[in-house]
Amino acid sequence: MTITQLYYVLAVAENQNFTKAAEKCFVTQPTLSMQIQKLEDQLDVQIFDRTKKPIELTDVGKKIVTQARNIVNESYRIQDIVDQQKGFIGGEFKLGIIPTIMPTLLPMFLNNFIKKHPKVKLKIEELTTEEIISRINDGHLDAAIAATPLEDENIKERVLYFEPFVGYIPGNHRLHDHKKIDVSELDIDDMLLLEDGHCFRDGVINLCKAFKNQTDDQFQLESGSIETLIKLSNEGLGMTLLPYLHTLDINDKEKENLHHFNEPSPAREVSIIYHKSELKMQIIEALQDVISGVIRGAIAFQNVNIISPLPIPK
Repeated sequence: MTITQLYYVLAVAENQNFTKAAEKCFVTQPTLSMQIQKLEDQLDVQIFDRTKKPIELTDVGKKIVTQARNIVNESYRIQDIVDQQKGFIGGEFKLGIIPTIMPTLLPMFLNNFIKKHPKVKLKIEELTTEEIISRINDGHLDAAIAATPLEDENIKERVLYFEPFVGYIPGNHRLHDHKKIDVSELDIDDMLLLEDGHCFRDGVINLCKAFKNQTDDQFQLESGSIETLIKLSNEGLGMTLLPYLHTLDINDKEKENLHHFNEPSPAREVSIIYHKSELKMQIIEALQDVISGVIRGAIAFQNVNIISPLPIPK
């Protein structure tokens, strides 16, 4: 049994197709098939049910894949140990970022990080929090930037910054003339929200439900992006809440609709998160250092109340 054989098994399990798996592994399909068949013969079991389309794992195959993933991931960590011992900051690093953080934070730190650490090959994906947790636990991500706390015992969190919520209130709204707004004044009935699956949406719901017993059935209008929420609000369809960094890029006319909260301002905690067994700590620390440096000049708020990004149990 070899690590290469296990790597091929994982590729087929993920792609459910021998040809696609071979392309991903940069080998010919006969070579990949032969090695997997050799492993099956050695173990005297069938890992894959080849009669199904797409190919499926057998019951014992599912257990083998779980163990194979652990073995392959641990084999990669040997190089991580060597790099960490040498203080080398380089190599491939897979980073996930949630959609409500990606467009504002990434342009702020990416160029600085690349210049400071040119030997690191960042592979960045925009993913939901649920996808991020799954991929970190599966070993498909080295780290991620997300709203916390997540209350996952397998994941460690390093706080990067606290980002306040800011009200975006159009001229026809009942709160528009208020210089500052209070959390108790929020009404979910006239609030524009992101679609289900966004942790910022869950934060807004948690904020509103802290003061009013309202149900999801009352939500009227939802969108997939913060930019669309602003446009809908401009049309007089309701107010919305924005993460503070999103307010830095809107035009001067739209800034007239921004309303800050009375202190302590509701805010989200943004952290770099990673698996508890992660060894690429020198890259994680480098990311933390660069991001903390650029964010320090952008967010000066200190008196905040952290709102949970986790959905309220139904």
